[in-house]
Amino acid sequence: MIRKHFAGFAASALALAVTAQAFAGTVTTDGADIVVKTKGGLEVATTDQNFSFKLGGRLQADYGTFDGFYTKNGDSADAAYFRRAYIEFGGTVYKDWKYQVNYDLSHNSGNADDGYFDEASLSYTGFKPVVIRAGRFDEDFGLEKATSSKWVTGIDRNAAYEVADWIHSHANGMGIQASSVVGDMAYLSASVSSKDINDKNGKGVKQFNARAVFAPMHDTGNVLHLGLDYAVRDLKDTAFDSRIRPRLGVRGVSTNGGNDAGANGNRATFGGGVGLDSGSLTANDAYDTDTVFGGEFAFARGPLSLQGEYLNRKLKADSSAYQDVKASGFYGQVAYTLTGESRVYKLDGAKFDTIKPENKQYGAWEVFYRYDNITVDDKNVVRNTATREVGDAKANLNIIGVNWYANEAVKISANYIKAKTDKIVNAAGDDSGDAIVARVQYVF
Repeated sequence: MIRKHFAGFAASALALAVTAQAFAGTVTTDGADIVVKTKGGLEVATTDQNFSFKLGGRLQADYGTFDGFYTKNGDSADAAYFRRAYIEFGGTVYKDWKYQVNYDLSHNSGNADDGYFDEASLSYTGFKPVVIRAGRFDEDFGLEKATSSKWVTGIDRNAAYEVADWIHSHANGMGIQASSVVGDMAYLSASVSSKDINDKNGKGVKQFNARAVFAPMHDTGNVLHLGLDYAVRDLKDTAFDSRIRPRLGVRGVSTNGGNDAGANGNRATFGGGVGLDSGSLTANDAYDTDTVFGGEFAFARGPLSLQGEYLNRKLKADSSAYQDVKASGFYGQVAYTLTGESRVYKLDGAKFDTIKPENKQYGAWEVFYRYDNITVDDKNVVRNTATREVGDAKANLNIIGVNWYANEAVKISANYIKAKTDKIVNAAGDDSGDAIVARVQYVF
């Protein structure tokens, strides 16, 4: 048995170097101290499970073409970009401590000031069944957000999240979360985080999230999932970007990972943004609290899966000069795996996971339809403009798509999106738009 941690690290590194060129499934040392796995990344672990290290990543290359509402002049535009290019490493130290660091080389997560981290966290599992996590991570809110971007059904998550995009933003700040699986039928989590948006006194904005899921059926191919979500942040005396600017399922109108539609991309402001006093920031006496409630539903039986979510947001005014901003959104989705496989479901995290192809030659084929709907009620809008009328700004999306899981590492997707808006148009007067988005994904 290896007794020195340095010796253990050296042996792990040596085993990793020796086996990196081999296509072995599992390699053990003579004393069964170390296991090296080369399938799905590179992983080194001690057999007593006290220490481990795994290096992996994901690459998502997207291309989209779109017109109508998605561009300012209504003409066709396109975009080719890396949606995500993550290097991921994580593991275990002293059995009860887990760490995870995901860094986005495409710069769509985080920012230049805070680092382009998707996650940088440390978890303690010694208080079973409670897990304590601290660092930078996505706050828990919603089924689609809990599901990894690698395995969500649509190329982009539902538009309802875009009316309150702060509820699970990992762009900045730090947080701490407690989560637990309860009674083999429920999942609970709660977190508090401090963002790098400051009030006028320099105090960071505090955010609280909670999620509760009841899943009496949670086996792969046999799922019943019901959940409630809550998030609130204190914005008193805070200047912040209050604009609600959904991309409506088309990241290519504005992205950081490569080419987008540039100045012709139409990422319209549906609401918020009244009282801007510095660039895109709302005056620090405009709003008090920002609260979001949500609900989740999912059902799966064999290759069929159904899911939907609803959220409702209220941005409460803090001055008689402003009105509350309200927004809501929902989606419903049906998906079916033509080749018969079921979507993997995990109660820990209350989320769907991958589809594992049974046929190694042809992979797994999944088709889906999703309907998204959002409404933004901003009574601060009191005059018609060329692109925004007084009243509730609305949008709905009809999305059909296909996913080919060629194997456990490669997934190819294509989505067609039909958008329709009300009370808001582009500069050419278009209130509808079409888009085709495709993705090639490699994970390791």
